[in-house]
Amino acid sequence: MAKMQLSIFIAVVALLVCSASAKTASPPAPVLPPTPAPAPAPENVNLTALLSVAGSFHTFLDYLLSTGVIETFQNQANNTEEGITIFVPKDDAFKAQKNPSLSNLTKDQLKQLVLFHALPHYYSLSEFKNLSQSGPVSTFAGGQYSLKFTDVSGTVRIDSLWTRTKVSSSVFSTDPVAVYQVNRVLLPEAIFGTDVPPMPAPAPAPVVSAPSDSPSADSDGANSTSPKSSHKNSGQKLPLAPIAMVLSGLVALFL
Repeated sequence: MAKMQLSIFIAVVALLVCSASAKTASPPAPVLPPTPAPAPAPENVNLTALLSVAGSFHTFLDYLLSTGVIETFQNQANNTEEGITIFVPKDDAFKAQKNPSLSNLTKDQLKQLVLFHALPHYYSLSEFKNLSQSGPVSTFAGGQYSLKFTDVSGTVRIDSLWTRTKVSSSVFSTDPVAVYQVNRVLLPEAIFGTDVPPMPAPAPAPVVSAPSDSPSADSDGANSTSPKSSHKNSGQKLPLAPIAMVLSGLVALFL
């Protein structure tokens, strides 16, 4: 009996020793750093809400909604990596647009006109300096509807042949959406043709009259006094004529 208990005791001790050695032999599991959280996606910009409150862009917004172009722009802004750049004329620009009139455009032409006011890529104002060196840039309306850009001392100028204007202010510019105000409606050559009416001639510079103490006035004064002096000289020569007549008479008597 005692031998059996001793055997059980030895077996238990051996089991404990083996388990303890196994625990000490196995290395501890490595502690991994926490996985960083993914960067938050940029907030979607609601273009309709933005243009409703950003300024007097109601006419352009009405065209966006009536032509359905707002959905194209909104999808480009929220669901692509390229982003979008939109040039927005104010209401006054549409009121001033008389020749050519936009009222004669077909529904498809009006849609192309609206698409012509956006680029399928986000551009900050500083990027237009490089863009001006790349030639005409295609707009959302397609390859025939292109714009030329020039950067003059930080001022972005836009040329569509029919329209020459500039970016007057930044309405909103956070990647992937840029909205810039322009002074005029952008008119594409693909719709209105190449027969561009001549630009109005600049007003002539005002003529500034010369002051009274200017050299020209002095010269005029000098010229105005010259006839008097000539009269005086002729007056001094007049007494010589009677003397000549007297001498002639004397000579005749002696002959």
